[in-house]
Amino acid sequence: MGKLAQFLEPEKLNRVLELGKKIWDEIGKLYNYHSSAGDHVNNLKRKWKELECQKTDVEEKMKSELFPGKRPKREVQLWLQEVETFNGEIQTIEEQGGRGIWKYFPRMHMGKLACQKIQEVEELYQRGGFRDSLAVDPPVSHGEELPTTTLVGESTTKRTIERVREHLLDENFRRIAVCGMGGIGKTTVIKQINNNLLKERDKFDNVIWVTVSKSSSVFKLQHDIACKLDLENELSKFNDETTRASKLNLALKNRKRFVLILDDMWEAFRLEDVGIPEPTRTNGCKLVLTTRNFEVCTHMGCEKIQMDLLSEKESWNLFLDKVGRDVLNTRDIEPIVKEVVKECAGLPLAIVTIAASLKTASGVSEWRNALNELRTPKKGPKYVDAAEIFERLRFSYDRLKYEDLQHCLLYCALFCEDHEFKRDELIEDLIDEGIIERKESRQAEFDRGHTMLNKLERACLLETGINRNVKLHDLIRDMALEIAGPKFMGAAGDRVIDFMQHEERWGKDFEKVYLKDGCWPELPNISPRCPKLSTLLLDNNLYYGSIPNSFFVHLRGLKVLRICDSNITSLPNSISDLENLATLRLISCDSLYHVPSLAKLTALRKLDLGWSSIEEIPHGLEMLVNLRYLNLQGTKIPEIPSGILSKLSQLQVLESNCYPKCGKLNVEEIVSLKLERFEGAFYGADDFNKYVGSLREGRLSHYKFIVRTMTAKVSCRYYWGREGKCVILYECNVSLLPKDAQTLRIYKCDNLRSSSDAPYLECARELKSLFISGCKEIEDVLSYSYTFPLQRLELECLGKLQVLFREEKVASPLDIPPGTFSSLKQFVIVKCPNIKMLFTPGLLQNLAHLEEIKVLYCERLEEIIGAASDEVEEEIEEEGKDTTIFPRLRKLVLYNIPRLETICSSRNAIVCDSLQEIEILKCPKLKRLPLSLRDEQLSSPPSSLRIITEKERRELLEWDNQATKNALEPLCEFR
Repeated sequence: MGKLAQFLEPEKLNRVLELGKKIWDEIGKLYNYHSSAGDHVNNLKRKWKELECQKTDVEEKMKSELFPGKRPKREVQLWLQEVETFNGEIQTIEEQGGRGIWKYFPRMHMGKLACQKIQEVEELYQRGGFRDSLAVDPPVSHGEELPTTTLVGESTTKRTIERVREHLLDENFRRIAVCGMGGIGKTTVIKQINNNLLKERDKFDNVIWVTVSKSSSVFKLQHDIACKLDLENELSKFNDETTRASKLNLALKNRKRFVLILDDMWEAFRLEDVGIPEPTRTNGCKLVLTTRNFEVCTHMGCEKIQMDLLSEKESWNLFLDKVGRDVLNTRDIEPIVKEVVKECAGLPLAIVTIAASLKTASGVSEWRNALNELRTPKKGPKYVDAAEIFERLRFSYDRLKYEDLQHCLLYCALFCEDHEFKRDELIEDLIDEGIIERKESRQAEFDRGHTMLNKLERACLLETGINRNVKLHDLIRDMALEIAGPKFMGAAGDRVIDFMQHEERWGKDFEKVYLKDGCWPELPNISPRCPKLSTLLLDNNLYYGSIPNSFFVHLRGLKVLRICDSNITSLPNSISDLENLATLRLISCDSLYHVPSLAKLTALRKLDLGWSSIEEIPHGLEMLVNLRYLNLQGTKIPEIPSGILSKLSQLQVLESNCYPKCGKLNVEEIVSLKLERFEGAFYGADDFNKYVGSLREGRLSHYKFIVRTMTAKVSCRYYWGREGKCVILYECNVSLLPKDAQTLRIYKCDNLRSSSDAPYLECARELKSLFISGCKEIEDVLSYSYTFPLQRLELECLGKLQVLFREEKVASPLDIPPGTFSSLKQFVIVKCPNIKMLFTPGLLQNLAHLEEIKVLYCERLEEIIGAASDEVEEEIEEEGKDTTIFPRLRKLVLYNIPRLETICSSRNAIVCDSLQEIEILKCPKLKRLPLSLRDEQLSSPPSSLRIITEKERRELLEWDNQATKNALEPLCEFR
């Protein structure tokens, strides 16, 4: 060492000594890892047990605080998720270590890994010491706006609306009932009241709409109200009505001044039995109901507002509005039209339906014939109020030009009152029933189905609900059941139990039977004798055990059999003899592990075993040569044996299993099929690339492909969604994508570092949604060179993400191609700790359609929109570009972003025209809210706008001017 010192200067010598010390310290650490590996592992296990105990305590405390209507804090949910994830990592270490921890890991590496995990466990333990409450009240939901038809009656309807409004604002009236015969417009009036109240938020805090029905009970009404309050899961834990009423009462009281609307009441009940707080002056609550039974008003103690029939003038104007006023251009026709209107007896429903059915009528002769048909007596329902209009409604049914339209209407009547049909599901049923005739493609069949439903809607025989769902008006349903006579039988609840326990209840003329919501220990040993029965639908019936073999012995004519949401454990062998069966659906039967042989069911066109627990391919599947639809999703079937799919040459729909180690498919056989809808998993990129390469563009109208490895542990939530054409990549990369793919989800693809590593994106010309999650190495998302019409971008858990969009070959930030991301509507980014800025200034001009921005848990994010350089600022001023940003933004959520300082520069602002909600929580450095009104002097913000932030920020918020502050500060909800 002395000799070395002679050749080295003191400064260099010190550096050598320091380096030597560092190396020696590092060797010491490694030696410690090696020699004390066992101690470190044992310490890790001890620390982990302490964390598990803390997790249990937190969960129990949170459970005690989750009163009805409350939800866990986001930070608590995140902590629990991280602990659960860490649990999986610990288990992986133990599994790979085996009995001796050195089995797969070197001793030193295991010691180092254990030390790292100990530190992470200690950090989690410290974060888990929550001092405050673990639950918060959910965001207030003031109610939901309901779709309405045009109000009918120039004065009658408006007068009813005004009377209801006066009673609602009068402190002397707490319970109000709107009465009148079926079809007179009670629901239309109350829907308008509901929507008006939502616009006047200063009158009531919440408006809660519940549709009751003829078959409703206290239990069902409790469930329906709970659904409106997002409490159905909480209430489902209790079976006795008293406990449920207590929970519901507490939740409603938390809603403060509410209006509870119960539409279409048939029976009276006590409010306390349901759990509805008594409306009083003190709580400011009101109860509004509609009913066609005047006795319900009396028993409910309501102030009665009766709806009158339309006057002659109103009836005449309504009829002409619906049928078209040019009908009067025909000579000598007006007297006949007036007589037709007179036959409608002032009832809006009759006027609308008959006018719709006569819209295409031409000439005096056709109108005179229609009038004669209306005046011809026909048998009607037994109850009085419907009897007066039954003949008029039947007239609209008779005038339908096609039998399939009539059969469609009758089929809808089989289901329970107020049942809403999703269009696609109803069309599937109509195909199964043969009401929609078989065509060469499913697309053609669906086109016909939508056309039929549209025609029935235009004829006012079907009503349009939310999301284009359809339903039957009560009186239309009653009319249809009257037409069907004894051929149709529908029952729910206790009626189902009675029906299934007595064989004599099954009439020999039954053709279609629908039984729902029955519950009994096991099916009795009955053998219904219904030779004409073609359709049997058993939905949500909680019977247990096996179906007796005798049940299907005399049902040989059965063509459609559906058992849904049942606890049956097995099906009888008599199922195998139903040789006329065309549709067999066993959906969500969790306890069903096996089905009998299907070899003799060669007429079967549809086999749906979705979400049952069946463990093997049914015997005889290869014999079903007419099969067009096969669904194995959610089953436990490991694979479809080779040689079966190739024999199902008529197959149009294949939904195979996607669970780990399940659903393995033979690619060559899949390629040979002419599928129109396909959902399934490919294990490895090679099989997927081979299949995509064989696809003809446009052949698949719907698909969901999951590409993954056999060993990947994938959460079920990654599989399912509503996307029409979706590809999911999990822990693997591909070289091809279908050209018409609309959604791409990428999970845990660690070889992906940049958009340049994903050349398959160039294939997707129609991509609308992109989700990227858990890709550890990715640094940027997309380059500007991709021009697909992206509408939704969601990023999650991208540890190295630095920028969203990589600018390539752009001379100036303002020279970005005009189509770049111009279709983007929703942007979500969660847990991306290294990104500092989201949008560049030059990109703003292309984000005019953005409606929703959510940014959560981004630790280093400082700016939502980066500040422009001086040159760019000058260029913006020279070109006179608008300084408003996100003109269509509806929702902005910023949560737990500790370094966020600005949303945008001081020269930019978000105009409040379309804004509905702003939520800014746990962003301590953010003070300025860049909001403005279109015209500070004349404009006002939307009445629906909510601004949510912490109480302590009340005095720290900075507004652009006093006018904006005066207008917007009252809309803030400080928590």
